[in-house]
Amino acid sequence: MSDAREIKRRAAALVIARRTSEEWSQSDQQNLDAWIGERPEHSIAFWRMDAAWESTNRLAVLRTNRAETAPRSSLMPRTAKAVAALAAIGLVAFAAQSTLTPKQKVYASAVGDRKILTLSDGSRIELNTDTVLRVAQSDNGRKVWLDKGEAYFDIKHDAAHPFVVEIGKHRVTDLGTKFVIRETGERVDVSLLEGRARIDAPDAEDKTHSAILTPGDVAVATNNSLSVRKTPTRRIENDLAWRTGLLVFNNTTLGEAADAFNRYNRRKLVIENPQTAGLTIDGTFHTNNVMAFVDVAQHVLKLNVKTGNDEIVIAP
Repeated sequence: MSDAREIKRRAAALVIARRTSEEWSQSDQQNLDAWIGERPEHSIAFWRMDAAWESTNRLAVLRTNRAETAPRSSLMPRTAKAVAALAAIGLVAFAAQSTLTPKQKVYASAVGDRKILTLSDGSRIELNTDTVLRVAQSDNGRKVWLDKGEAYFDIKHDAAHPFVVEIGKHRVTDLGTKFVIRETGERVDVSLLEGRARIDAPDAEDKTHSAILTPGDVAVATNNSLSVRKTPTRRIENDLAWRTGLLVFNNTTLGEAADAFNRYNRRKLVIENPQTAGLTIDGTFHTNNVMAFVDVAQHVLKLNVKTGNDEIVIAP
C-alpha cells in the first residue's frame, strides 16, 4: 500500500474515532496531535477527512454502528477493524477521490514553518506554524476555513464578493481589512490592524453574538461568550512578529514564553513549578532558537536547566 493511501486511511480512522467514541480521552487527543504534527501530509489528510465528515450525512449511520466503527482499542493504532469500518461506509474511497469541492484547496504549514498564499483576487494570507486552512472561491463570494492554528489576512475588499473566514462555529467577515485570527481549541482570537471586520459567535444555545471590529480591537470568542477590548497597536505588532520569524516578549512570564516557543519547536520547554513560570522576561528571539531563551534563563535569571532529547526543563 502506498504511503499516501495509508496516510488517508489512518486519517479517516482517526476522524471516525474522535467523532464517534464516547471514550475519547486527553491522551488520545495528545496522540492525535502528535501524529498530525509529524508531517504536513498528516495534517492535510486529517483536516480533509474532517471536512468530509462535516459535508456528508454519514453521522447517523456511524452512530448506529458506534461499537463496530470505533472500539476503544482502535482509537489510535492502525487496525483491520478501523479500516473495515471505514470501507463499509465508503469514507476511505471518498477521501481517495478528494473530499473537497472542485474549487476548494487545503494549505498547511508544519510545526516551525510558515507559508504565504496569494489568492487570485490579490488577497494575501500568511499561515503561522502548524496551521491548516481551506480556501474556496466562487461567483458568490470568497470563503476560507481556519481549521487549526493562526493566520494573517490582508484582504482585497469587494462588497459584491464578501470574504468570509469560518473558524468552527465562529465567522469573521471582511469589511476592508487586515487582521489576524488564532484558533486554540474552543477559543478564537481576532485582532484587527486595519479597516473593519464583523465577527459572529454563536453561544452554547446557538444564540449569535456579533461585533464590528475597528483597528486596535481584539475579539475573544468562546462557546459561551464574545468580548472585545482595545489593545495598543504596539502589542498587536509584537504578537505578529512571527511573520518575520520572531517572538517578542515584553514583561512576559516564563510560562507564557515557553508556551510560545513550544508552538514552533518539537523539543518542548517545561517550566518545573508555578513560581518559576511566573518570572518575567523581556527580549526578542528567533522562533527556532530556543537555546537563546534557555541561555537567558540560565545565565540572567540564574535558573537550572536540564536538557533531554524531547524536552528542556527549567527549574529554580
